[in-house]
Amino acid sequence: MPLTQPFILNKTNSIANQFLAELRDVTIQQDKYRFRKNQERLGEILAYEISKILNYKSADVQTPLGTANINLAAEQPVVATILRAGLPFHQGFINFFDRADSAFITACRKTKKSGAFTIQIDQISAPNLDGKTLIMCDTMLATGQSTVLVCKEIIAQYQLKALHIAAVIASNEGIAHVRANLPNAKIWTCAVDDEMTSKAYIVPGLGDAGDLAFGEKV
Repeated sequence: MPLTQPFILNKTNSIANQFLAELRDVTIQQDKYRFRKNQERLGEILAYEISKILNYKSADVQTPLGTANINLAAEQPVVATILRAGLPFHQGFINFFDRADSAFITACRKTKKSGAFTIQIDQISAPNLDGKTLIMCDTMLATGQSTVLVCKEIIAQYQLKALHIAAVIASNEGIAHVRANLPNAKIWTCAVDDEMTSKAYIVPGLGDAGDLAFGEKV
């Protein structure tokens, strides 16, 4: 299957740019509630975009005055996230896919003295994903290493119908890593940034999404 181009939300002007700007703004993002809420809003918008390419079936709905024919979703995706930073973004997806099951992954970086790091997956808590469309959502797609590692572990256990990877902000390096290792995955992001620091933070990015949403780790 040929590689598909990522969907990049801010290539088209919309109100989503306001939510993205507030997420990046060093002053506004100090309001933890607003920071989480803007992630949630962007999750809702990307959920709407993804919903356009899912399968639908015709259904009759009885109204007080007659019958309306409407195309309704023929399937519900499973929405997954890597704890903890992705939780507000994930909430936006399940606000729209409100009948969907969820999956949660715990993974962490193990940083060496040299500054290099490895990704360790601790647990995957998920329903049966055989034949399911999986949406893996995480706020930042930086190196892409954790996303690829988690998705490969899931693919090793289940026969997915389709895989979508969603991020608020992605780096060019992260997109390239996902496309090289998960060629059948479709990438959805609100914006793409060009650079990363030596510690794999996206520049200009928005900082540490988990700390900004929930408080600094110790």
